Amino acid sequence: MGHRFYKSSDCPVCPICEKAKAEQHAFAILPAPARRALDNAGIASIEKLSSYTEKEILNLHGMGKGSMPKLKQVLAEAGMSFKLQE
Repeated sequence: MGHRFYKSSDCPVCPICEKAKAEQHAFAILPAPARRALDNAGIASIEKLSSYTEKEILNLHGMGKGSMPKLKQVLAEAGMSFKLQE
Protein backbone atom coordinates (compact mmCIF):
# COMPACT_ATOMS: atom_id res chain seq x y z
CA MET A 1 0.00 0.00 0.00
CA GLY A 2 3.03 2.23 -0.28
CA HIS A 3 3.92 2.51 3.41
CA ARG A 4 7.54 3.28 4.15
CA PHE A 5 9.15 1.39 7.00
CA TYR A 6 12.47 -0.01 8.11
CA LYS A 7 12.94 -3.52 9.42
CA SER A 8 16.16 -5.11 10.55
CA SER A 9 15.09 -8.53 9.22
CA ASP A 10 14.30 -9.85 5.74
CA CYS A 11 10.62 -10.19 6.62
CA PRO A 12 8.61 -8.36 3.90
CA VAL A 13 5.49 -7.82 6.06
CA CYS A 14 4.56 -4.17 6.47
CA PRO A 15 3.99 -3.51 10.20
CA ILE A 16 1.39 -0.82 9.46
CA CYS A 17 -0.71 -3.09 7.24
CA GLU A 18 -0.30 -6.02 9.63
CA LYS A 19 -1.58 -3.95 12.56
CA ALA A 20 -4.63 -2.77 10.61
CA LYS A 21 -5.33 -6.32 9.45
CA ALA A 22 -5.03 -7.66 13.01
CA GLU A 23 -7.54 -5.18 14.41
CA GLN A 24 -10.20 -6.43 11.97
CA HIS A 25 -9.49 -10.12 12.54
CA ALA A 26 -12.07 -12.37 14.25
CA PHE A 27 -9.32 -13.46 16.64
CA ALA A 28 -7.76 -10.03 17.21
CA ILE A 29 -6.89 -10.81 20.84
CA LEU A 30 -4.37 -13.46 19.74
CA PRO A 31 -0.70 -12.82 19.02
CA ALA A 32 0.23 -12.68 15.33
CA PRO A 33 1.74 -16.21 15.10
CA ALA A 34 -1.45 -17.74 16.49
CA ARG A 35 -3.65 -15.66 14.15
CA ARG A 36 -1.54 -16.73 11.18
CA ALA A 37 -1.77 -20.38 12.30
CA LEU A 38 -5.57 -20.15 12.21
CA ASP A 39 -5.51 -18.31 8.88
CA ASN A 40 -3.21 -20.92 7.33
CA ALA A 41 -5.56 -23.67 8.49
CA GLY A 42 -8.54 -21.88 6.92
CA ILE A 43 -10.12 -21.05 10.27
CA ALA A 44 -11.52 -17.56 9.83
CA SER A 45 -14.62 -17.66 12.01
CA ILE A 46 -15.65 -18.63 15.51
CA GLU A 47 -18.09 -21.16 14.06
CA LYS A 48 -15.29 -22.87 12.13
CA LEU A 49 -13.07 -22.85 15.24
CA SER A 50 -15.77 -24.66 17.22
CA SER A 51 -15.57 -27.60 14.80
CA TYR A 52 -12.03 -28.42 15.98
CA THR A 53 -10.78 -30.05 19.18
CA GLU A 54 -8.31 -28.26 21.45
CA LYS A 55 -5.67 -30.83 20.51
CA GLU A 56 -6.14 -30.15 16.78
CA ILE A 57 -5.72 -26.41 17.34
CA LEU A 58 -2.64 -26.88 19.53
CA ASN A 59 -1.05 -28.97 16.76
CA LEU A 60 -1.10 -25.99 14.37
CA HIS A 61 2.32 -24.49 13.79
CA GLY A 62 2.42 -21.13 15.59
CA MET A 63 -0.28 -21.93 18.11
CA GLY A 64 0.83 -22.03 21.74
CA LYS A 65 -0.76 -23.08 25.01
CA GLY A 66 -0.99 -19.41 26.03
CA SER A 67 -3.47 -18.75 23.24
CA MET A 68 -5.93 -21.43 24.33
CA PRO A 69 -7.52 -19.45 27.21
CA LYS A 70 -8.11 -16.56 24.80
CA LEU A 71 -9.70 -18.87 22.24
CA LYS A 72 -11.89 -20.43 24.92
CA GLN A 73 -12.95 -16.93 25.96
CA VAL A 74 -13.90 -16.02 22.39
CA LEU A 75 -15.88 -19.23 22.03
CA ALA A 76 -17.61 -18.80 25.40
CA GLU A 77 -18.66 -15.24 24.53
CA ALA A 78 -20.34 -16.67 21.43
CA GLY A 79 -21.98 -19.47 23.44
CA MET A 80 -19.77 -22.12 21.85
CA SER A 81 -16.92 -24.42 22.79
CA PHE A 82 -14.30 -26.63 21.20
CA LYS A 83 -15.41 -29.95 19.75
CA LEU A 84 -15.08 -32.75 22.29
CA GLN A 85 -12.24 -35.25 21.97
CA GLU A 86 -13.38 -38.49 20.38
